[in-house]
Amino acid sequence: MQLQHSIDGSQPLGPATVAALDAFIDTVEDAPAGAVALLELTGVPTDTERPPLAVVNRWERVLRRLERVSTTTVAVVRGDCGGIAVEALLVTDLRIAAADARLHLPVTTGGVWPGMGLYRLANQVGYARLRRAVLRPDPIPADRAVTLDMVDEVVDDVANAVADTVAALTATVGPDVAVRRQLMLDATTTPFEEALGRHLAACDRLLRRTTTEDVRDVAALV
Repeated sequence: MQLQHSIDGSQPLGPATVAALDAFIDTVEDAPAGAVALLELTGVPTDTERPPLAVVNRWERVLRRLERVSTTTVAVVRGDCGGIAVEALLVTDLRIAAADARLHLPVTTGGVWPGMGLYRLANQVGYARLRRAVLRPDPIPADRAVTLDMVDEVVDDVANAVADTVAALTATVGPDVAVRRQLMLDATTTPFEEALGRHLAACDRLLRRTTTEDVRDVAALV
C-alpha cells in the first residue's frame, strides 16, 4: 500500500502547510502494516521571508512526528527543490532523485536558515563535508547530493524506480521501523553503555515476536 503527499518548496510555510502534513501523518499512522509513505518534493522559494516563530515551531514538531512514524518513508525529488521541501527530505528513510534534481539549502537573510534542518544535515552529512555548502549555499546537483548522502539514488525513470522501491519495501520491511530508525539517529550522541540497554530491549522484542509467530505457525499445522 502506498500513501502519497506532495510538498511544494516554492510555497511559503504557513498553518495550512503544517496542517496538511499533520493530516497526512494521521493517515500514515492508521495505515496497515507494510504501507509506504511517499513524499513528492519539488519547488524553491522565491524569497527568503520566514513565518512567525510559532508557525516554525509547529512545523518542526510535525517534521519530528514524521521522522518517528512506524511506516517507512520515501522521498522523491524532482527539479529544483528547496525550502520546506528539503527540510522534509531530511526526515525520510529513503530518497530518490530525478537526474535533473538540484537541492537548495533553506536560506534566509544572511545565509542558511538555522532551523533543525541544519541540525539534521550536520548529523547526516557531517560538519567537514557540509561547511562549504553552508557558507556558500549554491544549488547541489543530484550527483553531488548522492556523494553527500543527502539522496540515496539518482534515476532517469522515476516512476519505475519508485514502483520497484515500494514493492521491495512492502515485501521485506517488517515492524519496528521506528525503533530501528531511532536507534540509528541516537547512535552518534548516545554513549555505548546507555545505548546497549536500548538495543538489547529491541532485540528482546524481536525475539519474543519471532517465538510467538513460530508458535502460531505450529498451531496452524496441528
